[in-house]
Amino acid sequence: MKHAVWSLLMSVAFVGEAAADAPQPVQQNNSNAVWFENWTGLSNTTMTIAKPNGEVVSIFAASGTPVFQLVGRDVTDGVYRYELSAATEDRVEIKNAQNNGRGDAAQDTAAKPFYLTGVFHVERGVIIAPQNATEEE
Repeated sequence: MKHAVWSLLMSVAFVGEAAADAPQPVQQNNSNAVWFENWTGLSNTTMTIAKPNGEVVSIFAASGTPVFQLVGRDVTDGVYRYELSAATEDRVEIKNAQNNGRGDAAQDTAAKPFYLTGVFHVERGVIIAPQNATEEE
């Protein structure tokens, strides 16, 4: 029993240490834009936003945080959902040799992927603070 508890504690400590090194972007917004802080270590990011009216928008940023902005007067109110996919500075082994590049560009590692999802709310044409958001049925 003591061995099992010790193993569990060591596993939790290891996971906590690994999680501390992982990028942890924090969503930020003002009345018309959404972006992320604590962006260190991420690149080649695509932010895909699904608007409440069904329209899907993608924003690419080779470096730095992608920024989504509400544009125009006809902004749809409701819940906007986003997905972020990016490359980290960490490298992982390529398991499938057919995906390792060609010729001089061939590599045996690739950037470890990062993935994050979230939402923000728009009311009366402006992005509101999360604590003030309510979703209607």
